[in-house]
Amino acid sequence: MENGKLILDACCGSRMFWFDKYNPLALFVDKRSETLTAKDRDKIRIIEIRPDIVADFTNLPFEDSSFYMVVFDPPHLKTLGKTSWMAKKYGRLPDNWQEMIKSGFDECMRVLKPNGTLVFKWSESEIKVNEVLSIIPYKP
Repeated sequence: MENGKLILDACCGSRMFWFDKYNPLALFVDKRSETLTAKDRDKIRIIEIRPDIVADFTNLPFEDSSFYMVVFDPPHLKTLGKTSWMAKKYGRLPDNWQEMIKSGFDECMRVLKPNGTLVFKWSESEIKVNEVLSIIPYKP
């Protein structure tokens, strides 16, 4: 376990996945640490991305079998404008998204303890979950 944490959120963003955004059992990781603002319709929106550790989920800086649970909620959308609020808030899939998602799964499984739990969240609005499952060697 990294710093006594039982849970890894491998791409936490603004921690929207969590009811308790400062859960003491979780270690929050993201490749960004920043405050973003964007005009969305008539509003100015602000989002805080403050991970405990800045790292990419395709290359996690942890030893094998470090966590009892890993939360993997990667970007889901590929057709967003680069400067759109949705892209800033949730991230955007690159053209080689299949390689990135497979690498992310591989890393999450590597740092997961035997018999641990991987929580994977995906939106099917652009890419069906079956397409994701077809590129990874793991079964739900």
